[in-house]
Amino acid sequence: MSKPNPRKAAIIGCGYVGAASAFALMMSKLFSELVMIDANYDKADGEAMDISHGIPFAGQMRIHAGDYHDLSDASLVIITAGANQKPGETRLDLVHKNVEIFKTIITSIMEHKFNGILLVVANPVDILTYAAAKISGMPENRVIGSGTVLDTARLKYALGQHLGVDSRSVHAFVIGEHGDSEIVAWSCANVSGIPLRDFYAMRGYSDPVAEMRKIAEEVKNSAYEIIAKKHATYYGIAMSVKRICECIVRDEKSILPVSALIPGEYDLREISLSMPAIVGAKGIETHVPISLNREESSALRRSAETLTEVAATLNI
Repeated sequence: MSKPNPRKAAIIGCGYVGAASAFALMMSKLFSELVMIDANYDKADGEAMDISHGIPFAGQMRIHAGDYHDLSDASLVIITAGANQKPGETRLDLVHKNVEIFKTIITSIMEHKFNGILLVVANPVDILTYAAAKISGMPENRVIGSGTVLDTARLKYALGQHLGVDSRSVHAFVIGEHGDSEIVAWSCANVSGIPLRDFYAMRGYSDPVAEMRKIAEEVKNSAYEIIAKKHATYYGIAMSVKRICECIVRDEKSILPVSALIPGEYDLREISLSMPAIVGAKGIETHVPISLNREESSALRRSAETLTEVAATLNI
């Protein structure tokens, strides 16, 4: 088994999300080699050529189309391949179509002695992260889903706009399923250490609870709104992929709400969903406990049960 090259990554699936992620990674200068793989080789080749033409403005690296043989020494494989979510279709509606696609992809990856980190981005990301962990047999800390990293970014952006403050000063998490049962962990949200409700009061809001509920709904439904208007979301998730990759390549040990198996934690049965975790060079170092009130804890269990029921129908 080859030793992974920490500067080599691959993207499987060259649709909107895969191509946007490749572009974001080219601009990030994290890798010296990026392999693009797709069932349609010409699509991968065309995207690689197009993105490569920006290298003179970013920094030297090699971006090229390839196949599964190229994965033996990659340190990171990003899987965006799968059927697209259609208007009116939930992420969980995609599950059986994409699990079948994943069986082929994961088996092909492991046949070529891959020994790095799997980053699952395709939807429904929690179920597919669970499937990838089970099918691959890899250590659980090295199978990561993009989870609610994007949802959390959407939350921070919305709160920043709403409260008139830099979104980078907003500290809050969306947890649970990346989907309809996701939960905003309001009880631990703050703006640079100031409890969120206190910050709302500073800004003159008399009914913060109503405003917070409105924002939570907007965050949950934003993907549906974007899909209805332009048929796909890809820029936000591409930046989320870049951020996760930064944590891994630079061994940042940053805390991100990524999706991963959570056996026995938070009083949940084994399933993949998003909770804050320390992310670094070895993948997930450990999950980070956060304070949840009774309502949030109950909602988290319901979210886990929703995913567990779906996972029970899978043939993996």
